[in-house]
Amino acid sequence: MEGVDKANQECSYSYILSKTLHFALCFSIVVAASAAPESNPGNKGGYTLINPTPKQLMRKLSTDRPDQTESAYTVDAGHFQIELDFLKYTFDRDKSGGGNVRISELAVAPFNLKVGLLNQVDLQFIFDPYLKSRVEDRVANRSSKASGFGDLTTRLKFNFWGNDGGPTAFAMMPFVKWPLTASDIRNGETEGGVIFVLGYELPSGWSSAVMTEVDLVSDGLGGYDTEWVNSITFGHDLTDKMSGYIELFTILGGAPGAKWQGQFDLGITYALSDSIQFDLGCNIGVTKSAPDFQPFVGFSRRF
Repeated sequence: MEGVDKANQECSYSYILSKTLHFALCFSIVVAASAAPESNPGNKGGYTLINPTPKQLMRKLSTDRPDQTESAYTVDAGHFQIELDFLKYTFDRDKSGGGNVRISELAVAPFNLKVGLLNQVDLQFIFDPYLKSRVEDRVANRSSKASGFGDLTTRLKFNFWGNDGGPTAFAMMPFVKWPLTASDIRNGETEGGVIFVLGYELPSGWSSAVMTEVDLVSDGLGGYDTEWVNSITFGHDLTDKMSGYIELFTILGGAPGAKWQGQFDLGITYALSDSIQFDLGCNIGVTKSAPDFQPFVGFSRRF
């Protein structure tokens, strides 16, 4: 009976979380649909997925990568955008408590596929097609490996203002990570949260964005812990086609014993055209609990 009660509790948690996040997604769509006609210059509020925004009215390409701070801007209605890492490598070495554990992970072509639903709303699908990880305990002289496809996450970005111009822009993005079958790579749990991001212009050609995020993550016991993510990024054009950024990214977990994680990130982007962008960079851990470094090379394309 105890096992049945635990299973029922897990289903209840997953059901409540899923329904809550689904409501947030649906609510954002309704609000955006009602607000779009009044809040967009050039009467762009009338464009939808089935009535695409004309090319001459499309806004400048904006991506949620390569920095970890999301963008406050959405994909134009009726258009698609793919953002991916060709490769992303993560390395971490943990010597706490006299140990010596090395963790490495290689992600191949993780992508974010976006579709513009309305002028202020886009829908996103994030998926990890292939992950390979290795954990090596040099004190115990043992190691383990795992590989396979990762998680699937759905996000909905709703821009409240600034999508088509202005010194600031603000967006909300609820998301759900779907409970795919558990594996050595995936925990098989429904998880999710909500992201808020504010972008703004600065003097001398600088731009910046701040993000705060609340995540509900499985505690492995049928319940959920809360994680707080906060970041700030600064960007500047280096040439007509190249830009650079620096960023501070932090995670504070609510689980017992969770440690504050901090990363200093930097990278560059290169615009091959108005709709194609390449990027590369590295996220560097500045606290012992954060991954030591995460180099990556990526690409974004709008259709």
